[in-house]
Amino acid sequence: MSGNQVRSMQEINIGDNIGPQPLFLAKDRVRAYCNAAGLAGVPRFTDDEGARKEGLPGMITPGNMSAALIGKLVTDWARPYNGRLVRIGTTYRSPVLPEHNLSLQGFVTQVDHGERTAELDIWIENEDGDRLVTATATVRFP
Repeated sequence: MSGNQVRSMQEINIGDNIGPQPLFLAKDRVRAYCNAAGLAGVPRFTDDEGARKEGLPGMITPGNMSAALIGKLVTDWARPYNGRLVRIGTTYRSPVLPEHNLSLQGFVTQVDHGERTAELDIWIENEDGDRLVTATATVRFP
């Protein structure tokens, strides 16, 4: 199948895996996001020492960046079906620390052919298998 071929929603099944997509989140990438998002002056997101003064182990990834990474995983999965992300809800369980090997992954939890939707569970996991950020998402298909 070519990369541009549209797939049918009928091919989606409960339990289908999404990912895993490995990700090494470098501090410079987090800082670049913070610069673009107007968070450059927030030490917890840009500076290890500043974050430690707030009781954190070092700089952390902003929650909206984690949500964006999850959203991109979902839209990348949905694209071949012409699906679009219509709802996402996130739960932040533990800080996402830069300079770690992460994995973005999930699976299909529900398919509704009448409504033309799929429900997904998605998460960001660290190298120890801890789910740092979890999310549920709804994708709608034409």
